[in-house]
Amino acid sequence: MSWVTVGFLGLGVMGRPMALNLARAGTDLLVWNRSPAAAEALRAAGAAVAAEAADVFAGADVVLMMLADDQVADRVLDRDAPGFAPMVAGRTLVHMGTTAPAWSRGLEEQVRDAGGHYVEAPVSGSRVPAETAQLVAMLAGTDQDVDRVAPLLAPMCRETVRCGPVPNGLLMKLSVNTFLISMVTGLAESFHFADRHHLDRGTLLAALDAGPMASPVSRMKARKLLDRDFSVQASIRDVLYNNHLIVEAAETAGISSPLLDTCLELYAETSAGGHADQDMAAVIHALESRSG
Repeated sequence: MSWVTVGFLGLGVMGRPMALNLARAGTDLLVWNRSPAAAEALRAAGAAVAAEAADVFAGADVVLMMLADDQVADRVLDRDAPGFAPMVAGRTLVHMGTTAPAWSRGLEEQVRDAGGHYVEAPVSGSRVPAETAQLVAMLAGTDQDVDRVAPLLAPMCRETVRCGPVPNGLLMKLSVNTFLISMVTGLAESFHFADRHHLDRGTLLAALDAGPMASPVSRMKARKLLDRDFSVQASIRDVLYNNHLIVEAAETAGISSPLLDTCLELYAETSAGGHADQDMAAVIHALESRSG
């Protein structure tokens, strides 16, 4: 199904390149961001820019939402106000960010009660995959709604994976992030171990890249660790937020999560040490601090 107009809420580190890919693909796009300056690149790419979030719903058939967290989304959607139900009625809201699964399930119920449609489509990937349209979206919702939304995501995503009903999309995203956070933290520990044994980090990088564990993520983050380049792709702040969500979901389900419990401590220490806005590879600072 083709949409007359697609709305996009949230033009941050991930949302901006995602929306740009939609605009460059010729999507009739209406965007909004809390900081208007972030929308100028979208305007230059041919998108229309709305003054208010409600204007996006008024002018779009489907609205993609890539906001920082559930609290920001609640404020932007103004869910407790009388205007929420008429705003979403007849519209399809696609939640592409990462929030607690229970929060998403509650939003789905509220949207459907108002006569709207709801799809989860959280994405796996950081800034560079967002820029290069290599994201993987994990879709959840009714079959009919997912069928209608999936083609729309093609300009942003390399793959879409169907996960069943809401909130399975977000539960799948947290499962994926459990591996991601463990892997990058382990990679940082590998570099820290080599450093403290006075090994050449370039040689470590060569060994890792040549080995069976190599992946696009390991190559990207290992290069950052080699160069001590912590310019942000996925920030310590965002990873800490995701880590909290995983641990909370595990506790709610009575699941043991020893690796992510430890990672939570390390990312919290890294953030407290003044590195919240740096890339997640900066978790090596916490390891170095513990070693003295």
